[in-house]
Amino acid sequence: MSDATQVIAASLLDTWIERDWSNGIQIASLKDLTEIRIQTRNSVYEIIVIDHQSGEILIRGGKFFPERTAAYLAGSSRRGSFLKAGGLHVGLNLEILANGTTVVTSTVQAIVVNSPHE
Repeated sequence: MSDATQVIAASLLDTWIERDWSNGIQIASLKDLTEIRIQTRNSVYEIIVIDHQSGEILIRGGKFFPERTAAYLAGSSRRGSFLKAGGLHVGLNLEILANGTTVVTSTVQAIVVNSPHE
């Protein structure tokens, strides 16, 4: 009998650490009132950054946010594991905290950032 265990590479911490993070942005690097449009596999989300340091946002889109809703961007993950705190990344799922609930989106396909006008 073998003691071998099969593990999916994406679930290993080393894989997560070595990941190329150039396909996304950190919300902390944006200015307040920056508008972001996120296309996921199933929905389109419109996000306005309220406080880039705390991750406070207004979000609209998908079945959970039909109207603009105050929320916090927790970050990007692989469906609930290895959270990239404060990150928005293509190929991962967004985790949004709103109304006492965590919403995990389908996989992010595209991110468009519109900087606020000064």
